[in-house]
Amino acid sequence: MTELAGLKPQHFIWEMRGRVATIRLNRPERKNPLTFDSYAELRDTFRALVYASDVDVVVLAPNGGNFCSGGDVHDIIGPLVGMDMKGLLAFTRMTGDLVKAMIGCGKPVIAAVDGICVGAGAILAMASDLRLATAQAKCAFLFTRVGLAGCDMGACAMLPRIIGQGRAAELLYTGRVMGAEEGHAWGFWNALHDADALEDEAQALAQRLAAGPVFAHGITKTQLNQEWNMGLEQAIEAEAQAQAICMQTRDFERAYRAFVAREKPVFQGD
Repeated sequence: MTELAGLKPQHFIWEMRGRVATIRLNRPERKNPLTFDSYAELRDTFRALVYASDVDVVVLAPNGGNFCSGGDVHDIIGPLVGMDMKGLLAFTRMTGDLVKAMIGCGKPVIAAVDGICVGAGAILAMASDLRLATAQAKCAFLFTRVGLAGCDMGACAMLPRIIGQGRAAELLYTGRVMGAEEGHAWGFWNALHDADALEDEAQALAQRLAAGPVFAHGITKTQLNQEWNMGLEQAIEAEAQAQAICMQTRDFERAYRAFVAREKPVFQGD
């Protein structure tokens, strides 16, 4: 296992509070667009989180009142226009690898969204396990507005599972903004909070998860994602095996002994 508490990224801000890592893109003057380098560094960081023994939960946070404005027009979209197919496919696979890394990192990921959350920024929120937002959050999968298909970075697979096929189709075909109240009613946002309370609420949720049985949380995340491709009988068997593994942990025993003693269990992740 490795430790990431001292991580010093070049293209985003990394903060640790206890065992909760907070990531925020660091170009607030441009509403935090992504570049080739920031995509790659985020991908590599989430890949490393699989082996991080000192991080239990990740929060993706806004910076300067905005979450992420998607791919940078000048640093990404401009160069893409001049690339050949080999270069374009390398780029689209790399951006998809970021989503795969988020899904496979083994830690709950919480998106705390304020302001602009569009394009690849909307994908980052979508690929998170839990999503909190403010009333000012403006989320749009705007790929068609730049002449591209809505099927970007797993959107056609993941978004319908969150908000339903018809609603996802509307957003992906039109590229329109999904308002905060609308997104909350549709189940995209788990909760809405005032802007000055958003990060405190995200941190409180993250700390609550970090204080729980974190090994079991990793199993939950794995099953939530792997069971997309399973039939019901296969899913029930997979969960039987997963739960049997969790029953071998010391946290399961701690919870039992705490219940018998009428105490609150103190989980340690083993």
